[in-house]
Amino acid sequence: MQIRNIAIIAHVDHGKTTLVDKMLRQAGAFRDNQVVEERVMDSNPLEKERGITILAKNTAVQWKGTKINIVDTPGHADFGGEVERILRMVDGVLLVVDAFDGPMPQTRFVLRKALALGRTPIVMINKIDRPGADPHRVHDEVLDLFIELEADESQLDFPTVYGSGRDGTSTLSLEAPLTDLAPLFETIVAKVPPPPSDAAAPFQMLTSTIDYSSYLGRLAIGRIERGTVKVGDSVALLPMDPSKAAERGRVTKLYAYQGLERVEVTEAGAGEIVALAGLEGVEIGLTVTHPDTPERLEGIAVEEPTISVELLVNNSPFAGKEGRFVTSRQIRERLMKELERNVALKVSDTDSTDRWEVSGRGELHLSILMETMRREGYEFQVSRPRVIVKAGPSGEKLEPYEELMIDVPDEFVGTVIEKLGPRKGEMLEMKNPGQGMVRLMYRIPARGLFGYRSEFLTDTRGTGIMHHRFLEYGTWAGMLEGRSRGVLVSMEAGTIVAFALFNLSERADLFVKPGEPVYEGMVIGENARPGDMDVNPTKEKKLTNMRSKGADEHIVLEPPRELTLEGALEYIEDDELIEITPQSIRLRKRLLAASDRKRVSREAKKERANA
Repeated sequence: MQIRNIAIIAHVDHGKTTLVDKMLRQAGAFRDNQVVEERVMDSNPLEKERGITILAKNTAVQWKGTKINIVDTPGHADFGGEVERILRMVDGVLLVVDAFDGPMPQTRFVLRKALALGRTPIVMINKIDRPGADPHRVHDEVLDLFIELEADESQLDFPTVYGSGRDGTSTLSLEAPLTDLAPLFETIVAKVPPPPSDAAAPFQMLTSTIDYSSYLGRLAIGRIERGTVKVGDSVALLPMDPSKAAERGRVTKLYAYQGLERVEVTEAGAGEIVALAGLEGVEIGLTVTHPDTPERLEGIAVEEPTISVELLVNNSPFAGKEGRFVTSRQIRERLMKELERNVALKVSDTDSTDRWEVSGRGELHLSILMETMRREGYEFQVSRPRVIVKAGPSGEKLEPYEELMIDVPDEFVGTVIEKLGPRKGEMLEMKNPGQGMVRLMYRIPARGLFGYRSEFLTDTRGTGIMHHRFLEYGTWAGMLEGRSRGVLVSMEAGTIVAFALFNLSERADLFVKPGEPVYEGMVIGENARPGDMDVNPTKEKKLTNMRSKGADEHIVLEPPRELTLEGALEYIEDDELIEITPQSIRLRKRLLAASDRKRVSREAKKERANA
């Protein structure tokens, strides 16, 4: 049987996963009467909630005698590590571009990786039925992007398919009528080269991703580069370090992909994407070979993390009340387990046994890990994100810079430009396509984006769109202004009372509501002015002969501001922590006692005066 291996790559929200849904249906992966939910490939609960793809996933369809292995990839820049490792499994890429937006920052990132690996590109200009769509303009922009990324002649001669992934239609020419996805399938079969198929050579496979089964242990997933493998065959797992001995094992189970399911097979040959059980020590990037020919394939290189946080054992007064896994041993084991699958993540031990440095590609990358751990029953604390600084060739201080792309209505352009100035943003380009939206391109330090997303949504009244990706390391941009307002910090432990909040609500934006427990040092709101303020949210009204306690029932408070995990990461300062439990997200000061915070503040003032 002929095989084609292809990855679908695109910027977030350009329609990859919806297109895969229609490809599966039209290729006969589902019964005609089968009920299938939308974006069926986004199987992770967090993916369904957020409407984004986080993990790369495999599927396969049959089209006129050819098996097409399809890998659906994330579109967000923070999950670029997922894209980088699966590109080693495929021979071609289907680049999906929105017919209105055109190429976006992540489009550039994933396309650069695919072209550098020599993958054959096919471009699909999607959503041509969208109001304001301009497929001709977008095609020219895609061609300019290929030229800018130094594609070779064969890659520049890419075929273009136009269509609508939502409707499951496509065409090879805008003059021709839209039909089903047959033109897209035929283009994939005709243009994507078949994988290497040296079936007579010794078996060799690179592990591109791993899965886990409670019955079989670890599963190595990858493309067979050469040879064949059967259930029961002896194989060798080659470590990264050539000086170490290879691990021997036997293939206990072998799976291929068909539709949304893994199908058990007894044998697979070169070019096929398989899941292989029997090697307990398998990790991403390791080579599985025939024991007699231990030849190592080039490992998977992933770009370095740019942002890190401190992750600590929860030591607040509420520690252990809501979580099941709270000890340093349990948290460390969970972080080490995450490293096995998440190749773009790094975890480093510190001089303290209850604190670790966790580094990733961006705030979303790290917050997805935290949210996953929280839902599994873990309880912990995290610090404010900070950028990973490097030393330049001459010893100068370098920090990561991001390429920021903003689409914003005309009337908010001035506000956005004004806010990005103090954040050291440098405008690269400003375009007005005439659709009522202006596109701004910035080069900005990664630090300058901390806390900006919520501010941006407020400034543009929810109508602006922003995307950013890692651009390069550049010279240190100097000091940046922090949060302009202080916070309200509880000076007492107890239960929050409506009477106390009513008096505080006039001068603050509250994060809590009556009836919630509180402890000393917990942040309960945002002050209307600079500087922190210690308050007592448990203070009850004094009772007299003239007033009754029941009068509190007439107090009306505004709903508190709901803090999401990403919002909290953007909000906190260096002297604060986020307490994360399965049921709550709380903000707190590192030093809970007001006397300790005042003492540290005095010492800091003395140091500045002496300096």
